[in-house]
Amino acid sequence: MKKRIAILGSTGSIGTQALEVIEQNPDHFSVEVLTANNNIDLLIQQARKFKPNAVVIANECRYHSLQEALQNEDIKVYAGKDALDQIVAMDSIDMVLTAMVGYSGLLPTLNAIRAGKHIALANKETLVVAGEIVNREAIQNKVNIYPVDSEHSAIFQCLAGEHMNEIEKIYLTASGGPFRGFSLEQLQHVTTADALKHPNWDMGAKITIDSASMMNKGFEVIEAKWLFDLKPEQIDVVIHPQSIVHSLVQFRDGSMKAQMGLPDMKLPIQYAMNFPKRLPSDFERFNFMDYPTLSFEQPDTKIFRNLALAFEALDQAGNMPCILNAANEIVVQAFLREKIRFVEMPDIIEESMQKMTFIKNPDLNDYIQTDKETRLLTTSIIKKRS
Repeated sequence: MKKRIAILGSTGSIGTQALEVIEQNPDHFSVEVLTANNNIDLLIQQARKFKPNAVVIANECRYHSLQEALQNEDIKVYAGKDALDQIVAMDSIDMVLTAMVGYSGLLPTLNAIRAGKHIALANKETLVVAGEIVNREAIQNKVNIYPVDSEHSAIFQCLAGEHMNEIEKIYLTASGGPFRGFSLEQLQHVTTADALKHPNWDMGAKITIDSASMMNKGFEVIEAKWLFDLKPEQIDVVIHPQSIVHSLVQFRDGSMKAQMGLPDMKLPIQYAMNFPKRLPSDFERFNFMDYPTLSFEQPDTKIFRNLALAFEALDQAGNMPCILNAANEIVVQAFLREKIRFVEMPDIIEESMQKMTFIKNPDLNDYIQTDKETRLLTTSIIKKRS
């Protein structure tokens, strides 16, 4: 039987590539639900093409336009965040691909888990903010979480067949982004346009900025802790400019496994959606002769302090990763609007982490309140600087 997929964030980079995978494998997948935040034009195109059971637009102001555009289609149309939280519980959904950006993915993902839906997780912030709660709910509801991030998919693939063997350490690879090798002086002058030019990956604006600042890798460190039940000292980051080795696992006997391939998100998306079976694909194949040299470097956490802040948040635990994420979302928005400079982002995030109230054992309401208060605090810090 076809696996019926709900895609949360279908108009973003991961969502559109997931639809390509579904289109290429019509005997294996069908689209049950599509959701978007604001991009109504693309959502309409996707709905007409893939004929989902339902669509949701988070921006309620777009509801009537969406409804009118799809009035001749046999597609249910909903709007608002409440609808987004509820749609994931539909009986007809087999798997939810969470491709929303940022904190907004947390509650829909939790609701999908509570409804017993298996998760293909591309929204790393869900585990960054509330990893302990998400894991507990997944266990209680017998839900599997399949990683979609290329690095975590690589670790997941390397662990296939190794359930009896303990992990000694994992290495998450990072391209280094557009500013690899830059000095602090050089970073003083980079622009938003510069930061949006990723050398290897085609991603949305927010994730691209996070990659340039190394915060994306910091989030991946926290995500890896929850996905693979690791201690902070078991997770390391290595710069790999070619983005061919997507990550590595080191076992207690010293042997290492790496997953390799060209940078293409459709492969980890397809692997997550059809696990444990691999499907044939026409993805471009890696040729060793095109990459005669694969290089690796240590990240400079003094220059790219966001990575160090992520490790600090992981060490402190509690609601600190939630504070880190909320502050980061605000500073990235400010940087994209050219309200602050690139080098100011870690300073503002660190100040927010120092000023927010730390909660050692937060519940979900604590996380929700922490997110709101951190956003207000970080916004006020930015205003004082301008």
